[in-house]
Amino acid sequence: MKILVLNCGSSSLKYQLFDMTNESVLAKGLVERIGIAGSRIKHNRGSEESTVRETDIPDHTSAIKLVLGMMLDAGTGVLGSLDELGAVGHRVVHGGEKNDRSVLVDASVIKDIEDCTYLAPLHNPANLMGIRAMESALPGVPNVAVFDTAFHQTMPPKAYMYGIPYRYYEEDKVRRYSFHGTSHAYVSSRAASLIGRPIESLKLITCHLGNGSSITAVDCGRSVDSSLGMGTTPGVLMGTRCGDMDGSVVLYLMKKEGDVKRVSDILHKESGLLGISGVSSDLRDVEEAAARGDERAKLASDMLCSSVRKYIAGYAAVMGGVDAVVFTAGIGENSDLTRSEATRGLEFMGVRLDESKNRGLRGKEAFISRDDSPVKVLVVPTNEELMIARDTRRLSEKV
Repeated sequence: MKILVLNCGSSSLKYQLFDMTNESVLAKGLVERIGIAGSRIKHNRGSEESTVRETDIPDHTSAIKLVLGMMLDAGTGVLGSLDELGAVGHRVVHGGEKNDRSVLVDASVIKDIEDCTYLAPLHNPANLMGIRAMESALPGVPNVAVFDTAFHQTMPPKAYMYGIPYRYYEEDKVRRYSFHGTSHAYVSSRAASLIGRPIESLKLITCHLGNGSSITAVDCGRSVDSSLGMGTTPGVLMGTRCGDMDGSVVLYLMKKEGDVKRVSDILHKESGLLGISGVSSDLRDVEEAAARGDERAKLASDMLCSSVRKYIAGYAAVMGGVDAVVFTAGIGENSDLTRSEATRGLEFMGVRLDESKNRGLRGKEAFISRDDSPVKVLVVPTNEELMIARDTRRLSEKV
């Protein structure tokens, strides 16, 4: 079976085509600037160099047709016919409380996604555009929604509730949802395989660190706490997002700026590594500046590592112990400095990093803890698209 995985943004569309007989990637690409001047598609067939085509792409339906055309094209294609396409998996950011697993898309699922739009106003509408565009282009092909929030629906109320009047939960579902669930599910499962123990017997802390970051306590395969919340600003310091912060600061900013959108922009787009360093939202730039002696860049890096360290220690306490710490995503997979500093000082709880294994490791699966470390430390590159493809295959085979 061949599975197409789509991740739709408001003006973009990422895609991967899998051959599920061996889970290989046949093609992948990115459609950019949908509905904006200068729109284009960047397409890769297998390991070949990218093919880039600039063309007018007015909407997501046009983008989907362009992607399918590239799949069939004699020069860029990997399909002899669209009949080879068994199903389509869609990344959907928010599923609310109701959707605690991936589901086949029908009218009721579309309504559920619409009902969650107020919780993810930038993402869910774009995800719906992708679903509707695919339904229009290939009406006979099953679509599956895979929710970023689903993995975290096993969190108990003591982890997801906020200390505000209960009526806001009852009336508006104000609570912690957290995100990156597909990534946490993948790397925790993969870590268990590498460790050689059933995931049901492990206490894991998975650190998805990138421009957006989240840390999750995974107890026996279930998310029991996670650092993101109702939105995407809490937790550790991120590229442009503030991380954990006193609510009084928000009130102060509201009074000073006098505008909700302005404060939202500050917290989401101007804070984090960028706001502290004044250099960049990209940790690579920040680390380079810190190495040259830039004190604010060093402060930003130190704040990131300190916040990760606190969550690791805290989640070990939540679970009553930890068997392994797993680093993933852009920073987690590639920044040996962050991994080193984030685990420094955790020897008291059995975390013993091997600096020779950690140094220079980029984007590869590896154990980076010492052989005698009671708590294993791993790097596991994430593969959210493969997880989506697996769920899509499993559900579509029931149709």
